[in-house]
Amino acid sequence: MHMIKAIFFDFYNTLVRFWPPLPQIQHAACQNLGIRVPAENLARGYAIADLYFNEENHLQPLGERTTEDRAKFFARYEQIILDEAGVSVTLRMAKEIWDMAIAVPKELVEFEDTRPVLAELKGRGYRMAVLTNLRRDMYELTHRLGIQDYLEFTITGGEVAQKPATAIFEAALRRMAIAPEQAMHVGDQPRSDVQGARDAGLYPVLIDRGGYHPNVTGCDHIENLEGLYPLLARLDE
Repeated sequence: MHMIKAIFFDFYNTLVRFWPPLPQIQHAACQNLGIRVPAENLARGYAIADLYFNEENHLQPLGERTTEDRAKFFARYEQIILDEAGVSVTLRMAKEIWDMAIAVPKELVEFEDTRPVLAELKGRGYRMAVLTNLRRDMYELTHRLGIQDYLEFTITGGEVAQKPATAIFEAALRRMAIAPEQAMHVGDQPRSDVQGARDAGLYPVLIDRGGYHPNVTGCDHIENLEGLYPLLARLDE
C-alpha cells in the first residue's frame, strides 16, 4: 500500500519544455545584435529570471496586465536573463533582444523522461494530474503530446487560482477525494510549486534539472523525473 496515492505535476519545465530550447533562441538573437554571451550561461539566466517571473506573476498575473505593462515586464525579464549570463544591457536593448527571440517559432515538447515515467507510475497504481499556471488549452496540449491517458485531469490557474495559492491544490485534492498527506506535488519553481504545495499540506518535490536551486529547503530535490522512484520507495518504507 502506497503512502502517496496521487502525484500532481507542474507542466512547463517539469513535464515539457520549448523546442528549440529557449537559451538557443536567445543566443541566436544576441549574436544577430552583436552581443557575445556564452550559450551555456543563458540556461542559468533563464532559471534565475524565472524566479522573478513567478514572483511578479503572483503579485499580478501577466494575463491581467496591459500590453504596455507586459512589454515592460518582459524587457526586465530579458535584462535579468542576460545579467545572470554575464552581460549587462539597457532595458531598451533588452526589449529589442526579447522581441527578436519571441518571434522565433517554437512548440512545447515533452522531456525524454516524461512519458516513460508517467507510464511506469501509472502502472504502479499512482493517480496523476497536472496543476499549471499556463493559460493554454491543456486538453489540446496533453493530447498532442500523447500523455493524456496518464492523467486524470488538468487544472489551470485560470480555472481556479494561480499557484502558489492553496486553492488550486485543494481543488485537485477534492477531485481525487484524498487527503493532503496522500498527495505529492512535483514542480520546478521554489515559490509556486514548493511553497504552494507545502502550504496546502502536500509533499513538495523540487525538480531541478539544471541544478540551479541547491539552496531551496523544505522539500526533496530530484534532477529528473526518474528521481521519483527512489523517493517514493523511501516514503513507502
